[in-house]
Amino acid sequence: MGIKYQEEYIRNSRGVQLLTCRWLPFSSPKALVFLCHGYGMECSRFMRGIGIKLANHGYAVFGIDYEGHGRSAGARCYIKKFDNIVNDCSDFFKSVCAQEEYREKTRFLYGESMGGAVALLVHKKDPSFWHGALLVAPMCKISEKVKPHPMVISLLTKVEDVIPRWKIVPAKDVIDSAFKDPVKREEVRGNKLIYQEKPRLKTALEMLRTSMHLEESLHEVTIPFLVLHGEADIVTDPEISKALYEQASSKDKTIKLYPGMWHGLTYGEPEDNIKMVFSDIISWLDKRNGENIDDVTLVERSVCRATSTPYEMPTISSTVSMNETKQPQRTRPQANYLCGWKGRRMHHHSSM
Repeated sequence: MGIKYQEEYIRNSRGVQLLTCRWLPFSSPKALVFLCHGYGMECSRFMRGIGIKLANHGYAVFGIDYEGHGRSAGARCYIKKFDNIVNDCSDFFKSVCAQEEYREKTRFLYGESMGGAVALLVHKKDPSFWHGALLVAPMCKISEKVKPHPMVISLLTKVEDVIPRWKIVPAKDVIDSAFKDPVKREEVRGNKLIYQEKPRLKTALEMLRTSMHLEESLHEVTIPFLVLHGEADIVTDPEISKALYEQASSKDKTIKLYPGMWHGLTYGEPEDNIKMVFSDIISWLDKRNGENIDDVTLVERSVCRATSTPYEMPTISSTVSMNETKQPQRTRPQANYLCGWKGRRMHHHSSM
């Protein structure tokens, strides 16, 4: 199927110029998919593979570089208010949906890592507007393993308005932790649109507050969703996705866990793994677009553990134990973190 790619700059409510992009099938799209990228990432290059794959399957795909990210204007990766990102995405996405050719189309959100938090918050602004969400290794809760001490939060909160753009020393290269395939890892490193410097204090605190807010309100999530997570992910803890699945009030919710896979499910894995992930994504979308979106036969409450050979599992209760035979796990550092920032020396752990 042929597709076309377009870019357009828009201005947000604060007058900041933002890059938007879209991948469109030549025929009328099955449905609309709106991309929310991770922290430090961008859409036009890093998420191009996602856009192309979904457009080749008949979906119109739209992305936006957040303020300070990618090719959008603003201080590099400085998040003054997380709500600004959410509002910018919501405004742009709804402007697309209001276009005549798209008004009757089914609407899906897609978020990776921090973009998962963005997608969930866009949904919460207008829960009845969205028909579903795809959440890939989402940042939506602070793992108990890495939750920062309240004294650390209190100390940093006192100085955030004095030195909001102060850059915290990183503990390790998150690209090495997120992308398994060494060739793809270097491709990511070579993408100069991706922010690879030290994270800023205000940004860290905004991400922390957002995660804590989402953690306290996971039960308010009502959107149909598919959450996907690599079990060997040490950037965002798979337990976070399990908590979302268990606590969300959505009637239609599915979790897929991939043994041995890392954080970058849609780009950083070997090709066979990526194909399996996208097969799961396309299958989920295809069942939920169009006139039958509310059909009761689509309602699922299932836990699926992916294997190297895709297979179907029967639909099972959300109370099922997810502690099947465990695969060897990568080491996850044990320490206090601020949304991934390590305790005493405030090391950065996650930039996705």
